[in-house]
Amino acid sequence: MKKSHKILLGVGAGVLVLGGVAAVAGPAIYRDLIAAPAAEAPTLGGGDVPAESQAVASLAPEQVAGEWSISEGSEAGYRVDEVLNGTDVTVTGRTPGVTGSFTVGADGLSLDAASVVVDVASITTDSGSRDAYFRDQALRTSEFPEATFTLTEPATVAQLPRAGETVEATATGELTLAGQTRPVTVRVELRSDGTTAELAGSIPITFADYGVTAPDLGFVSVEPEGFVEFQLVATR
Repeated sequence: MKKSHKILLGVGAGVLVLGGVAAVAGPAIYRDLIAAPAAEAPTLGGGDVPAESQAVASLAPEQVAGEWSISEGSEAGYRVDEVLNGTDVTVTGRTPGVTGSFTVGADGLSLDAASVVVDVASITTDSGSRDAYFRDQALRTSEFPEATFTLTEPATVAQLPRAGETVEATATGELTLAGQTRPVTVRVELRSDGTTAELAGSIPITFADYGVTAPDLGFVSVEPEGFVEFQLVATR
């Protein structure tokens, strides 16, 4: 997921501190040995049916239809690239502060409603200074403490999967970030065993669309695009 996306931008005042280290150590050494490695992109691991589930029939509609609530084990955040003296450094921020709910249609084939709320002020990276800039300057979390995604069109799958099988669907909705709301489309991976459900995906964003200016401090700059990322667990 190069040149980029759970919400945002994340460098600024913090790079003034980190940049001093990088200037001494060298950008490549900073990236490879000093900076924390970027988190893995959210994924449920593909569409193969687990061996223990291959003999199991597809889930019945009543096993997945109805209301689901986001539960413990969920996280959301962002992925963005910095360019530090010509060297690419990928930064990821994460928070478990995610709430929301989903409604699956009676036939089990459609996600009819979804609302996800992220506590953006609790998103953290490997740098407290970067996080402070993110909260206070970039997203103004004292004024806009939450980011939200609301589904605006049903997302459907062609057939009910087996328990534990990963399927994909396209979700269309509205992302609200820093007080600005924009339409977005995201490819979502889904998996369920009838008791819990998992969802993972990335939403590409352009910061300027949300009134957020990516900082450029000369020796370090932030790409104007990024990704909002999420990996959610839901229970009935």
